[in-house]
Amino acid sequence: MHRDRQDAPAATGPGPGADVPANSGQGDKMDAFLSSPPPFVGPRFDRLLQQLSESSHALEGTDAWPGKQFDELADAGVLQWSIPEEYGGLTLSPEQLMYGYERMATSCLTTTFVLTQRIGACQRIASSENDEVRQELLPALATGDLFATVGISHLTTSRQHLKQPAVRAEHADGKWILSGTVPWVTGGNRADVIVTGGTCEDGNQLLIALPTDLPGVTCQAPPKLLALNASQTGSVELDRVEVDERNLLAGPVEGVMNRGQGGGAGSVTTSALAVGLTGRAVEELQKEASRRDDLVETVDSLERERDQLRTDLYAVARGDAVGMFAGEIRQRANSLVLRATQAYLAASKGAGFVAGHPAERSVREAMFFLVWSCPQPVLQAALREFACSLDE
Repeated sequence: MHRDRQDAPAATGPGPGADVPANSGQGDKMDAFLSSPPPFVGPRFDRLLQQLSESSHALEGTDAWPGKQFDELADAGVLQWSIPEEYGGLTLSPEQLMYGYERMATSCLTTTFVLTQRIGACQRIASSENDEVRQELLPALATGDLFATVGISHLTTSRQHLKQPAVRAEHADGKWILSGTVPWVTGGNRADVIVTGGTCEDGNQLLIALPTDLPGVTCQAPPKLLALNASQTGSVELDRVEVDERNLLAGPVEGVMNRGQGGGAGSVTTSALAVGLTGRAVEELQKEASRRDDLVETVDSLERERDQLRTDLYAVARGDAVGMFAGEIRQRANSLVLRATQAYLAASKGAGFVAGHPAERSVREAMFFLVWSCPQPVLQAALREFACSLDE
């Protein structure tokens, strides 16, 4: 299924063997929130964080792509995450995976976001009962020889208001025929495989590993976004694409996204990214507060809220949070990342309002969490907060 790709220019950082420090001093502090330390923590991971941080500014253009960054992820063993060991991967607990996402999002949100979509695809493939497709795809995904992504928002949060399904699926002669539009696919124009799905005439849904080189698959030019343009997120058109039945991952069943693994709408994955971006803003505010006493109270308050949110995030990821759910975590994470990045902008004054300043970029990146896989209750909570009607 592999096809050659010409990666757009990406930033370069220090080589894999460079002797550089970790990107921040919060690693030890974050370890205290975990029940067990992740196996990837150490100098190699710290070096990766530094590399991602140093090159993140170059991922702003619409023609950019984190190709170099993914080479660095491969060197650090990150591409093995959440792939079963029998296929050359590394098994992580949900909280260990969230820790990795959070730390990397603090360094580079764009690269980490693309990674979450890739790992989401790997998880869906790994949890499939289709042994043939697991054997074919997972070893190449663990080494980075294949790039996979997901296109499943039309089965969860996107285009749910439409009377007709976004992607229709029908079965004929040992093939599944897919027609329609997959609306939000990250890195679709770089992918060898897209884990996507469709809806049958009877309303049942299926998931399938779709090779992007099949006739009828067209990746549209990604639109220019407010932020994260280098994720190359755009729509994929399917014109009666015939996919071999052996590529079926799940279904047809009712609510196929409720089966198997993979971070979807309302999962803690997106919340972990928001906490990571919050961490970046708080770190920068801490630097300013060391020179300006007027910022100390604000920074202390944001830091306390971030620490409590992190504690609860990992508790939900472990499954031992009593009376707390992923949707509540997402609501709090959205609110905090918006306030923390705007506080960073305000503290930066006019300099932070100049295009290209880290504060300006952080504010734009925070807007991402309002729209990406945002469940309706979380959206409604945000609207109430914007309208100052939380207590009504």
